[in-house]
Amino acid sequence: MNARRDRFRDIVEILTRHGLGFALAHFGLDRFRPAGGNAGQEHLRPPREASLPVRVRLALEDLGAVYIKFGQIISTRTDLLPPEYATELAKLQDASPPVAAGQVRAVIAEELGSAADRLLESLEDNPLATGSIGQVHCARIAPDPADLVKTVPADTAGGGRNLDVVVKVRRPGVVDQINEDLELVAELAKRAERASTRAAGLHLAALVDEFSQTLRAELDYLQEARNAEHFAANFAADNRVHIPQVFWDTTTSRILTLERIRGIKVNDAAALQAAGINTGMLAREACSILLKMVFEDGFFHADPHPGNFFVEPDGRLGIIDFGMVGRISDGTREHLVRMLLAVVERDAARLTTALVRLCAAQANDGLAELQADLGRLLDRYAGRPLAEIPIVAVLSELAGLLRKYRLRLPREMALLLKMLVMADGLGKQLDPRFELTTQLGPYTQKIILGSLSPEALTERLAKLGREALRFGADAPEILRRMVEVLERGGIDIHFRADELDRLMDKAEKTGNRIVAGLITAALINAVGELVSVQPDRWRNWPKTLFAAGIGGVGALGAYLAVTARHRK
Repeated sequence: MNARRDRFRDIVEILTRHGLGFALAHFGLDRFRPAGGNAGQEHLRPPREASLPVRVRLALEDLGAVYIKFGQIISTRTDLLPPEYATELAKLQDASPPVAAGQVRAVIAEELGSAADRLLESLEDNPLATGSIGQVHCARIAPDPADLVKTVPADTAGGGRNLDVVVKVRRPGVVDQINEDLELVAELAKRAERASTRAAGLHLAALVDEFSQTLRAELDYLQEARNAEHFAANFAADNRVHIPQVFWDTTTSRILTLERIRGIKVNDAAALQAAGINTGMLAREACSILLKMVFEDGFFHADPHPGNFFVEPDGRLGIIDFGMVGRISDGTREHLVRMLLAVVERDAARLTTALVRLCAAQANDGLAELQADLGRLLDRYAGRPLAEIPIVAVLSELAGLLRKYRLRLPREMALLLKMLVMADGLGKQLDPRFELTTQLGPYTQKIILGSLSPEALTERLAKLGREALRFGADAPEILRRMVEVLERGGIDIHFRADELDRLMDKAEKTGNRIVAGLITAALINAVGELVSVQPDRWRNWPKTLFAAGIGGVGALGAYLAVTARHRK
């Protein structure tokens, strides 16, 4: 308890020192201010030489590793943070003093037992990189035949030659330290939400919970190893990409051993030019790989900064650091399709509905204004070819609207937007003329056409049929429970038995008509879109339509049969 109180006092001292004392009340920390700390109200007078975003960054740096990580992650949430804060917090550096080589070797020996000798003999004492969670050392390792996979070049895999590897070792004691700090951050977030409507509007507690899950996942190097193998499987047939091999017999939750990637960093312009590499082509290739991760694999690298990409001597693009990844679920993909269709059709109402559903927000009085703002956004780029639409500018405007209407994107969508912005920045760094939209076009077209394919229509009809069937089975029970709740509540509802019977019968008939209308409307609308957009695929449309119709009628028939059985 004393340690917790002391940490709160440290936080108060750091915030006050950086001219952020005015925020103490929002975090419920006023009582931890030292006696006399209000003299002259110095804590209310921020330094003139630094802006508020700069002071927030400096305070996070002084607060320590967890707060730095939180600042780095929240800097990507442009749907929540104003641009000046996002830009400043993006400058946070995860630099920590190195762990002594003796401690690193002790962790390896403790984790690996007899297998440790495979690494310790050649482990370099000076770290290649250090961070708040772990640090990386170089070593050489004799190849194990069971480890040899596609990612290991043939000339290094044969002949028993030692392989260059990197060994990432988690800092001793870091898990307990991070868990303690995460508990404090979670408590501060809850206090802030109770004291500030702005913090509540940001869903600060939920954001901290999301951050905690992300950071705890980074503590487990087994998960990062699995992520690397997932990427390797997705690019197994792609000769453009090199994902490093995982050496499982020297990998645990505390130690990760990967094949070392060598090459030119993609942001080393002088080295790329000296090697005669076409940077324009490299920009297109790198972004094409990132877009494939998103739109084809649904599993993407969520931290694609230039330091994680290398051009290897054989021309392949080597990729490292798989601690932070994003996934595109079927539900998110469906929302994306709806939003893209709304953008193509310049339908602000449909775009508003899709965006609100994506953010899992409740309808409110501000939706009309949001629809009007989205309509103006669509009109601004109307009639322009996709390649001429500045995607980052559009995303920035969209993020501004999300902040304005306090809509919070789900984590996977926020990571996707972050990745697209970083991919655009990477492309422009390599080639100032690069436009991400040109690369994005084929994927968006494929997504839209795929949503209108015969297979997609069949799946939607089957899903609609299943939902109708479930609704038909559950509707009488739901109505019965509603009546019971009303009868037990404070409002007395009086029905005669014959009136209630007629009401139930009318409700069921109305439900039947609604479901039938939905199925019919969906079928007619979908087929109309398909025939107009994909005439070649629908030359045999009578057969497909007949099959889909049979499925739809079958689902409707099953629904009616169930409701009839319940009526009896």
